[in-house]
Amino acid sequence: MAPAVIETHALTRSFGPRRGIIDVDLAVEPGQIFGFLGPNGAGKSTTIRILMGLYHASSGAARVLGLDPLGDAVELHRRTGYLPGELAVYPRLTGRQVLDRFGSVRGLRDTRYRDQLIERFGAEIDRPTQTLSKGNKQKLGLVLAFMHRPELLVLDEPTSGLDPLLQREFVALLEETTADGRTVFLSSHDLDEVQRVVHRLAIIREGRIVVTDTVEGLRRHAPRTVELTFDHEVDTTALGRLEGVQTSESSDPRHLLLTITGPVAPVLRAIAPLDPVDLLARPADLDELFLGYYRSTELQEV
Repeated sequence: MAPAVIETHALTRSFGPRRGIIDVDLAVEPGQIFGFLGPNGAGKSTTIRILMGLYHASSGAARVLGLDPLGDAVELHRRTGYLPGELAVYPRLTGRQVLDRFGSVRGLRDTRYRDQLIERFGAEIDRPTQTLSKGNKQKLGLVLAFMHRPELLVLDEPTSGLDPLLQREFVALLEETTADGRTVFLSSHDLDEVQRVVHRLAIIREGRIVVTDTVEGLRRHAPRTVELTFDHEVDTTALGRLEGVQTSESSDPRHLLLTITGPVAPVLRAIAPLDPVDLLARPADLDELFLGYYRSTELQEV
């Protein structure tokens, strides 16, 4: 089995009285799109800055591409494409000048792929970067991160400021990247974005990892919703007695909403004799999973 591209053990960073991150354990396998999910202020950017050698950890350990982020920073940055949450570039240089300078530092001689990315995202490269909008700066940042085809992409809120069309283009680029055997570590609070692209994810809350799983793995343990419609009044007592089932009756007695956290087969057997005229079932999306997991965690801590 290939070694993990990113691996951390009990990674901790303190900022005096301010919370940082606490005992963060991560393992990102080669060729994955790994989602790092959490609300603003949860510790995503702090973790990324440690992985990129920009912060010292207070304790714990991190290896990225088998390297020490601090001791091997030059080699790590050569093999990594990094897009920070707030891109800072030389304000008076044009986008083209910025790309040329970064390309020169990286020894990038063949600029064909870079130029394809510029066209693909419609990056504005002939104006000073200080005049660019948030979206246009983000396009420039994406080109900077991807243009040298790095082994690892570390992307902090990468679609911030992009319109929906370019967000879809970004998803296609991620899929191409991992199809090429490269790895993406994607930090986001955009739940819809994450559930569409990641292979595996970790959720961080108040500096701690609260769950690591695949999206489908989380869905399997999440509540499913079933809506039933009848053309007659029904006795729902039997449904309410089932393990892992909650019933919610609406103002219309012929409409019933079930929330199911247990096995589905007993529920289906109990529903059949009631002769519903319609049934609508849907899994929880990542938004519901995320909020539901946080609520359950808060209840456990009270």
